[in-house]
Amino acid sequence: MAEFSHTFPAARGIQSGRPCYVAMCPLRLVPKIFIFDGQEVPPELRAQRVLNRTRIPDIVSYLVDNPSDYTLSGITASVDGQVSFEPSTDTGLGQNLGLLSIPMDAKILINDGQHRREAIVQAIEQNPELGYDNIPVLFFIDDGLKRSQQMFADLNKHAVRPSDSISTLYDHRDALSELARNVVREVKVFSRLTEMERSSISNRSSKFFTLSAIKNASKALLMKGKNTPITAEEENLAIQFWNEVAENMQDWQLALEKKVATCELREQYVHAHGVMLQAMGHVGSDLICKPKSQWCAILQGLQKIDWARANSDWEGRAMHHGRISKARSSVVLSGNYIKQQLGVPLTPTEKEYEESLK
Repeated sequence: MAEFSHTFPAARGIQSGRPCYVAMCPLRLVPKIFIFDGQEVPPELRAQRVLNRTRIPDIVSYLVDNPSDYTLSGITASVDGQVSFEPSTDTGLGQNLGLLSIPMDAKILINDGQHRREAIVQAIEQNPELGYDNIPVLFFIDDGLKRSQQMFADLNKHAVRPSDSISTLYDHRDALSELARNVVREVKVFSRLTEMERSSISNRSSKFFTLSAIKNASKALLMKGKNTPITAEEENLAIQFWNEVAENMQDWQLALEKKVATCELREQYVHAHGVMLQAMGHVGSDLICKPKSQWCAILQGLQKIDWARANSDWEGRAMHHGRISKARSSVVLSGNYIKQQLGVPLTPTEKEYEESLK
């Protein structure tokens, strides 16, 4: 087998004194060439974490549903074998461009990208045409288990997951993200006071809401699941609802007019936090089933609610031991309190939460 090899057009480089190679690999070869170290052996004897199969279906769906409009980042792999590189020229830039040959009996172990590999395998089964696309691969020469484990640690040590807000801002496939962006644009108080990149707000920020919180609240309002289409009528209804809520939140209007600092509102009131926004979405899901004139009249009651954190009624609901809580139970119990103040009946499930609170 040593006489036979996989050959790739590649670029050669150096990292930390070691040679490395970047090549484009057809997707159909990925399952045949790359090995995932997923054996049932102790972690200290592996160079990878165990494959999390719950992550695979989403990646497969992404590839299959967007065959002409997907983006797949590269794979990093270690080659346990003697590779050869034939440069295209002996001098100049061409000496680092050429053909990389890897013996077929060499083990090529994935250091980063094992979930992409498994998703590619399943996606090609559903759509064989994907097999003719390519994925970039960064090849290193295997220096043993210890080095491979260190590579895995280094590759993942500085990986930072983007915030939910900036993911919502940039995701043009997700209907809920599109809804959130449109709601922010059309609701005046949101358009001026929403943090579009971060999913948390610093004490010194002049912003009042986060894009991710508005997305989650609007999702609760329309009772929409992931990847569920949203009609223009539903989007318009959401915009009307949030505009009406904003009109009845006097402190929000003061913040919009810069008559009060947003940091002061965050320190003193629960309505300045995502838990209230999402709770309001749940409340609204029951209200918008009624004629608009009715739910608009009901929302006027928001003006009479005591939103102060000093109000002990919020303890055990929006707050636990004086701290704002984002837990699911906090969202439901906060929504229950708002409903009670507005004179809106609770659902059987919401009544169960009230019993548990007592």
